[in-house]
Amino acid sequence: MKSIRTPEDRFKNLSNYPFSANYLEVDGIRMHYVDEGPKDGRVILMMHGEPSWSYLYRHMIPVCVAAGHRVIAPDLIGFGKSDKLTDINDYSYKSHMDWMQSFIDQLELTNITLVCQDWGSLIGLRLAAENEPRFNAIVLGNGMLPTGDEGRIPKAFKIWQNFAIYSPWFPIARIVESGTFKGFSKEERRAYNAPFPSSKYKAGARAFPRLVPTTPNDPANSANKEAWKIFEKWQKPFLTLFSNGDPIMRGMDKIFLKRVPGCKEMPHKTLIGGHFLQEDSGAVFAQAVNNLVDNVDKVNKALG
Repeated sequence: MKSIRTPEDRFKNLSNYPFSANYLEVDGIRMHYVDEGPKDGRVILMMHGEPSWSYLYRHMIPVCVAAGHRVIAPDLIGFGKSDKLTDINDYSYKSHMDWMQSFIDQLELTNITLVCQDWGSLIGLRLAAENEPRFNAIVLGNGMLPTGDEGRIPKAFKIWQNFAIYSPWFPIARIVESGTFKGFSKEERRAYNAPFPSSKYKAGARAFPRLVPTTPNDPANSANKEAWKIFEKWQKPFLTLFSNGDPIMRGMDKIFLKRVPGCKEMPHKTLIGGHFLQEDSGAVFAQAVNNLVDNVDKVNKALG
């Protein structure tokens, strides 16, 4: 697999992103992650989606760190400060799962509260199901774990799939901005574009939409169905924080509320925002995460 690395000067003086860079290798590829807060703090694993990176969580990380928690926010391979594979065919759902499994293994993460959205949920939820003893709680915002058996595919998602595959123009910052209620500043657009100096860096971003399981014969169908079996018995805290303005994910929180026992009696909320609710309601999102983490031991103890 051929990989390239975004020049470091692309990330200089990014707005509201003062975090130190940390790196490890997965399958011979360098992966970047934010690691803020006390090393013995409760671990909050924040996973971004498509086509964003850990910059998406810049407003949430300080709030959670201020509460005494350790926040780890990786950049998926192909995004942010992590290396980018140049061949779109080198990306697969399984490869992303393998890379993230290696990531949590190398950092020896346990007692994890997962915070995930978009593709961060497709990878993160599978990761939690396949490593259930290592996860204490889950906070899901605008995400899903599709198997391909769902049937109807939202029209908005079909349009997005075709755009990602066929459009010669793929403006990362504008794509993220279109999924928010707010407008971006010039500096915020620069930050979202920073990982992608040219089109050859965007293979990972273009790959994700077509990797979402949409048919029963998808390669991820069996593994995702096995993950759902875990979640249908999941008693640990499972909080949904979906937004009111996401045309693709709106209403999917009801699936989890119905199928996951850990959702019962949780303080679920509908936040104000678009698909990228971290941009529109980051402080509220972060405080809800803090409240859950601070009470997770009490909840899990009550569950026995």
